[in-house]
Amino acid sequence: MKMHISLNVSDVRSSIEFYSRLLGAGPVKVRDDYAKFDVASPNLNLSLNQVEFKGGGSLSHLGLQVRSGAEVKGIADKWTAAGLETLKQEQIECCYAVQDKVWATDPDGNRWEVFVVLSDVPEDESSDMDCCSPSSKLVGISRAN
Repeated sequence: MKMHISLNVSDVRSSIEFYSRLLGAGPVKVRDDYAKFDVASPNLNLSLNQVEFKGGGSLSHLGLQVRSGAEVKGIADKWTAAGLETLKQEQIECCYAVQDKVWATDPDGNRWEVFVVLSDVPEDESSDMDCCSPSSKLVGISRAN
């Protein structure tokens, strides 16, 4: 099985540049108003459709769950080396779990996170539900030189 995501974008060229860096691979098909990425890791078919639209829809963010903090760090390092601005969160309580995360945001404001769940928060405890957006809890911001 392969996940397919289709995103509306305002400028397919700038989105191709961003997603090539994010995914570490270029598109397999490009047209004036369209691009398709087909990558093995993550197992993803991503299409970008240049259309006019006003604001975002109901999408909160997109994410990839990995197995370890080392994987989160490795992807953060790759994204930074590729020239993406990354936002890192460590030991953050989010969605009833303690997690390490790294974020990147595409040209249209779609947020991507790579995260690992370190532990669950007990059911009888409250949890920060404003956690799925980079906030003041950031550990650091890395930018490529």
